[in-house]
Amino acid sequence: MNTNKLHTNEVDIDVSLVSRLVSMQFSKWANLPIRSVEFDGHDNRTFHLGEHMLVRLPSSAKYAQQVEKEHKWLPKLAPFLPLPIPVPLAMGVPADGYPWHWSVYQWLEGEIATIERIVDLQQFAITLAQFLVALQQIDTTYGPVPGAHNFFRGGSLTVYDRETRQAIIDLNNKIDVEAVTVLWEEAIATTWQNSPVWVHGDVSAGNLLVKDGKLSAVIDFGSSAIGDPACDLSIAWTLFSGESRQAFRAALSVDDTTWARGRGWTLWKALITLAKSCELDLPEEVKRSQRIIDEVLGEKN
Repeated sequence: MNTNKLHTNEVDIDVSLVSRLVSMQFSKWANLPIRSVEFDGHDNRTFHLGEHMLVRLPSSAKYAQQVEKEHKWLPKLAPFLPLPIPVPLAMGVPADGYPWHWSVYQWLEGEIATIERIVDLQQFAITLAQFLVALQQIDTTYGPVPGAHNFFRGGSLTVYDRETRQAIIDLNNKIDVEAVTVLWEEAIATTWQNSPVWVHGDVSAGNLLVKDGKLSAVIDFGSSAIGDPACDLSIAWTLFSGESRQAFRAALSVDDTTWARGRGWTLWKALITLAKSCELDLPEEVKRSQRIIDEVLGEKN
């Protein structure tokens, strides 16, 4: 499946472009080999730079603001976290037709998280929860508030109310409309009543690294902000289930209303992805989105 069909208006970024940018701006690394990574995301394009670094470039304007945010905040967050996170080494500037700032990071060892690579999913869930608890305890002074720069992660779910309801209408013959609507309305009926906390903003399997079967690092803080931690709960339904989901929630000590908003964040993303995937005839993505929706509804029922 080519999930890139889900993302349009992106800039063409290849090894040749990256090589030119590095040579022009960081001559000390000009002779290092550059190659594509095995798993590449949609928001950014990532390349190996030598053996111990990577180059990461936003793929479109809507991700460009995240570069400077990561360079500012990642070094401040890292000392307080129990697992490695990306280490910025240098920030590139627009050049050679590439219009945004870009980054050089230290390479973190590990593979993208999959069920098959995880030795003990329940312990993995607990370790991730402990990481998020530590993140939430970091001082939020002057931290970035939710907004367009991170797609309002950590903010109010009501931002996506119209989009979600339209997706429900579009999918009326493919989902349990009544059940989904009930869960969505439960999610947007509550708000975070406590002080804002740090949120990662995109806790997905693609941003979790595994080494020797265990969680070894958390990457991609482009959607980070301070606010409501409910947006970081989606992994409970996209990767975990049963005992691992219960272990994740228990280790986080999440109350019912925050858990409900977590379901809401999960539903929003799964619904809009399912609607787009049906439109573009992407059967594997359709299957994946439907499975996530079923996980959310199954837990509630």
